[in-house]
Amino acid sequence: MTISRRTFLLTAAAAPMAACAAVAQQIPTAANEARYANDPVRRLTEAQWRARLELPAFRVLRQEATERAGTSPLDNEHRRGTFVCAGCELELFRSEWKFNSGTGWPSFFRVSEANIGTKEDV
Repeated sequence: MTISRRTFLLTAAAAPMAACAAVAQQIPTAANEARYANDPVRRLTEAQWRARLELPAFRVLRQEATERAGTSPLDNEHRRGTFVCAGCELELFRSEWKFNSGTGWPSFFRVSEANIGTKEDV
């Protein structure tokens, strides 16, 4: 079974080390460009990101690596609440949007649109 990159990015974004794909390499929405233009997290250097994140998180969030299926404790997370970006702490998903996809990654049928960007593989 294969999983599309878009599906992976949306589901892995909730994992503690994969929660901020939007910050790393995705295209931000126009609203977020203005809203977060002066946010200090937008000005972090790669060295600062390395210091801020654990190595597996850095690889996923900044280098587009893939977290191994079944390794995220958030796949079995069932408490009510909000899933936030591990890098910038923006809301990405809410617990009521979560479902069990059987893929080994946390999966959601809805995202916090204002904080998620997408891009196509080339």
